Amino acid sequence: MRWQKVLELLSNIGLKLAIVGKYFRNVHDHGALNGLVTHANLNYLSPTLFYSIGRKIGAMKWASATSSDPDLPTALEQATADVEAALGARPDLALAFVSESHKRSYAMAATILADRLGDCCIVGCSASGVIGGGHEWERMPAVSITGAMLPGVELAARWLGAAELPAPADSPLRWQHMLGVTPPQAPAFLILADPYSFPVEAFLGGLDRVYPDCVKLGGLASGMQAPGEAALYLEHETHRAGAVCLALTGDIELQTLVAQGCRPIGEPLFITRCDGARLLEIDGRRPLDVLKLLYERLPAGDRALMSHSLFLGIAMRPSGTEYRQGDFLIRNLMSADNDDGGLLVSADLRENHVVQFHLRDADTAAYDLERVLSNLDATPAPGSGALLFSCTGRGENLYGVRDHDVNAFRHHVGDLPLGGFFCNGEIGQVGGTTFVHGYTSAFGIARPRG
Repeated sequence: MRWQKVLELLSNIGLKLAIVGKYFRNVHDHGALNGLVTHANLNYLSPTLFYSIGRKIGAMKWASATSSDPDLPTALEQATADVEAALGARPDLALAFVSESHKRSYAMAATILADRLGDCCIVGCSASGVIGGGHEWERMPAVSITGAMLPGVELAARWLGAAELPAPADSPLRWQHMLGVTPPQAPAFLILADPYSFPVEAFLGGLDRVYPDCVKLGGLASGMQAPGEAALYLEHETHRAGAVCLALTGDIELQTLVAQGCRPIGEPLFITRCDGARLLEIDGRRPLDVLKLLYERLPAGDRALMSHSLFLGIAMRPSGTEYRQGDFLIRNLMSADNDDGGLLVSADLRENHVVQFHLRDADTAAYDLERVLSNLDATPAPGSGALLFSCTGRGENLYGVRDHDVNAFRHHVGDLPLGGFFCNGEIGQVGGTTFVHGYTSAFGIARPRG
C-alpha cells in the first residue's frame, strides 16, 4: 500500500472511529445539583439511591451463568436459576447483561429480575454480546447473570442523569452526597453508562478527584444503533439514558487490569506543539512527516496495519527515561490535516509529554493480554469472582475464534466465575487515572479484604 493511500485513510479516520470515539467528544458543561450540601446531610441518603447491606454471615461467593434461549423471560429464568443453584441461595448482587437480539424486550428484563430476585441489588445494561458461564456470546440471543453473596459488604447504587451531575470541580461533599459513600469507606465503583447521553469522562474526572485512591471499573452500554435505544438496569427500572453507578464498601476489594492490545512502533517522541486535542509538532516536526518517514521504514505487514489500526500512545510517566509496551495510554487518531500536517487525537495533549505511535492486531492483542494477566498479585482466594468489560472490536471480530480472552483469563486464574459484556467503551485505570478506552479488555477480580 502506498503512503498516499495511508494518508487518505488517515484523513477519513474520524468517520471510521465515530462510534468508538464519540464519548471522547461528549464532554459538556452540565448543571450542578441545586442547594448547599453540608456535613450534616451526609447522614441521609438521596431518595434516588438504592442502598443495601449484604448478608451478615457466611463467606463471599460468586457465580456466573448464561442462557441462549430466544425467549427473554425463559433465558432470564434459566440463567438466574443456575446462579442460585451455584450459590445455594439468592444473591445479594446480580449483574445482568442482555444481548441485542433481545432488543425489543429490553424493558422487560429489570422487572422480571426484580420479581424473581426480591431484595437483591440488580444492576446491568444492554449489550452487543455477553460474557458468562465460561464463554463469550456474540451475535446471538444471550443473557448473562453474575451473582454474588457478599457478607459484610454495603452496596449503594443510583441512576445518574447528565443534568444531575455536580461539575467536576464542585465541592467533594456534593459528590459524596450524590453517591452515598465517602473516601474513608474506600469504595470500589462499578459504572455502566449510555455513550450518547452521559458525559462519561467528566464524571470519571470528578470521581478521580473526590475518590483518588478508589477503584473504578465498567463499560459503556452497547446493543443499540441510535440514541435512546440502550437499556440501563437498576432494580426494577429500565433507563434509556444516563448512567448507573454502584459503590461497594466493606469487606471487599477489587483488583483491576486493563489490556490495551497495542504495541509501539518507531521511537518515543516529545510533544513540542499542541492545541488541546490537536497534535501539531513532535520533536519539532509535523506529525504527518514523522508518520511518512516511519511508514517507509516499516515492514509490509505493519504498513498495511497503519491504514486502519494506528494509534497514539501517551506515556503515563512523562519524566521516565525508558518506555516499554504497557507504559502508554492508547488513544484514537480521529483525523489528519493535510495543510498543517497535524493530527486530531482523542485526548487533551500537553507539550513536553512523551508519545509514541502504536499498532494493533490479533497477535499483539493476545500478547498484551498475556502480559497483563501475568501481573496478577496472586491466585484469587476461594469465593472470589471476576468481571470482564471487553470492546465490541475484540472477541471473534479480532481473533476469529470464540472465547479468546475468557480462555486466557482462565489459564491464569483457573475456573473463577467471570461475567461481563462487550462494550462501546471500557472504563478502567491506567497509571492511577481512570479513562474510557477503546479496543481493550478491562478485568476486575473481587475478593474479601485481607
